[in-house]
Amino acid sequence: MSAPQLIKTIRERCRVCYTCVRECPAKAIRIAEGQAEVISGRCIGCGNCLCVCSQGAKSVLDCKEGAKAVLGGKRPVAALLAPSFPVEFTEYKWQELVGMIRGLGFASVHEVGFGADLVALHYRRLLNKEDGRRYIATSCPSVVGYVERYHPELIDCLAPIVSPMVAMARVLRRLNGDKQRFVFIGPCVAKKGEAVDRSIEGEIDAVLTFGELRDLFDEAGIRPESVPTMELDGPMAGRGALFPISRGLFQAADIREDLSDNLVVAADGRTDFLEAMKEFSSGDLQVRLLEVLACKGCISGPGVRRDEPLFSRRRRVSDFVRNREEVFDREAWSRQLRQLSDLDLSRGYTSRDVRTQTPRRDEIRGILARMGKATDEDELNCGACGYETCREHAVAIYEGLAETEMCLPYTIDRLHVAVDNLAESNRRLATTREALAHSEKLASMGQLAAGIAHEVNNPLGVVLMYAHLMHDEHSDDPRIREDLETITREADRCKKIVAGLLDFARQTKVLRQGTDIRSIVERTRRALPPPMGVEVLVEHEVEDAFVEVDGDQIAQVLTNLISNAYGAMSKGGAVTIRTEGDEHEMQISVSDTGVGIPKENTAKVFEPFFTTKQIGKGTGLGLAVTYGIVKMHNGDIRIHSNAEPALGPTGTEVVVTLPRRAPEGAGGGP
Repeated sequence: MSAPQLIKTIRERCRVCYTCVRECPAKAIRIAEGQAEVISGRCIGCGNCLCVCSQGAKSVLDCKEGAKAVLGGKRPVAALLAPSFPVEFTEYKWQELVGMIRGLGFASVHEVGFGADLVALHYRRLLNKEDGRRYIATSCPSVVGYVERYHPELIDCLAPIVSPMVAMARVLRRLNGDKQRFVFIGPCVAKKGEAVDRSIEGEIDAVLTFGELRDLFDEAGIRPESVPTMELDGPMAGRGALFPISRGLFQAADIREDLSDNLVVAADGRTDFLEAMKEFSSGDLQVRLLEVLACKGCISGPGVRRDEPLFSRRRRVSDFVRNREEVFDREAWSRQLRQLSDLDLSRGYTSRDVRTQTPRRDEIRGILARMGKATDEDELNCGACGYETCREHAVAIYEGLAETEMCLPYTIDRLHVAVDNLAESNRRLATTREALAHSEKLASMGQLAAGIAHEVNNPLGVVLMYAHLMHDEHSDDPRIREDLETITREADRCKKIVAGLLDFARQTKVLRQGTDIRSIVERTRRALPPPMGVEVLVEHEVEDAFVEVDGDQIAQVLTNLISNAYGAMSKGGAVTIRTEGDEHEMQISVSDTGVGIPKENTAKVFEPFFTTKQIGKGTGLGLAVTYGIVKMHNGDIRIHSNAEPALGPTGTEVVVTLPRRAPEGAGGGP
């Protein structure tokens, strides 16, 4: 029979806190797609994951229907009650509990503690042998499962003695024949797996946890007052009733744990259990008998529903044993122990090795690097992932048991990156929204400007034509000639304004070509000689100056920016044109040492017809046209300015950022 799935995850409840991973001594829990999955072949049934899961996201194999089927058969069924029952059923006297179990249809109720007495006797015999062998106690099925799966080299060290559960079944078969069937009732999940183990298959017919027994009581409506009280059926247990307490085996077998001779050692709980097994395997722990329990004794088994402190549970078992001494017939117990001392309690074990090949050092290093752990100092070993060290986590990832996202520092780093990316996306979105609003405004203004320019241009041409004709006719009259020159000059200015409106409104396409940005800067600089007292500095801080742009339009951008810089320095100063960039972007900045732009005007400079120049000195369209050209190139333009001498040197810097290559699918646009 294949091993049953003892524990499963309830996916909708799992919050992936990794607590179960941390507490699983066998590392039998795989994290996949954000869910904790118990791997049946690796699970040893210790139930630690059940005890620590605060969300109730683990469920145990339900054997109630199997037990009902056994009870519904024709053969009498004996209940084998684990000696830890006083911990669970604190509200009942043991006679009441026995009556309730009988009320479910059991023919008899027996203490597994007597089986523990026999097992203890066999352990004492084992230690009395002078064969020099080392043994691991096998009363805990989780320990047996751990050795078979993760330390198969130690199988020969497993004591060849059955657990008290199986021992009690064999006792009753010796006393009553093979007609009976057996249902074990106890606190242990691993017992469900032990019952179907091939080496002892058929000895136990069903296994119930204490919690499942309570469920059966509820389903059947059984209460103490609804059934008669009854005594436990014999044989009665002696010191074997202390087996569920850590070191109970030693006391039942009258074996002293002497710190001076190191003959026997006991260890319990996940941490001590693993450490003891590790040292026993390496040979560092040289003892004749190692008693290890995967939990803090059977009194802390996962099948116990009562929530009490550890030492309160110990006290309940001790109190039961002490109270039983009042009615305990030691002579009859000794007689039965002698009578059954020759009972065969042997068993064998099977290697179920689930270990995988240890990954190479470079493979571990690669996995760690993917989690941002490039050096030994990066390995924090914080344990948040459920593994003791980062390297254990890396091995689990290699084995397919874990994910990189389980690493908390790595996840936090990724979260920081995601937050930064989100902030950058929000910034770009705000910029795009701003650009879109500006573009809509420019489009509306462009349509208006185109209409005005079309209507004004023709009559303006007529005015100019007749002004020139009249100028020629009255060239001898200085007064009239001066007036006509004024008309011509102002009309020409109007024509330039109209031309600017047409440029602003024109739906220009971007014709990108590979261009050396330095040549555009040099060409524009030569075309715009500086005014008196103004110095022009050019700084190229880029080796690869080629960029895919429309050279004429970028030249127009530079013309507008340099012209504005000249206009801001009526008393002289310096204009600096700088190019820099990386493999993705090119930046062109034009800075001046002029008067600067007041803070309240900075947000308005790209609006059409906004200007700080004197009337007749500008149309307010230069920066609006510049903004449109830059955006058509999928670029960005930013202004940094200071107009307050108290805050530092005054001046303005305009930074134009252009992509080196046109984004895929991007074309020229209005």
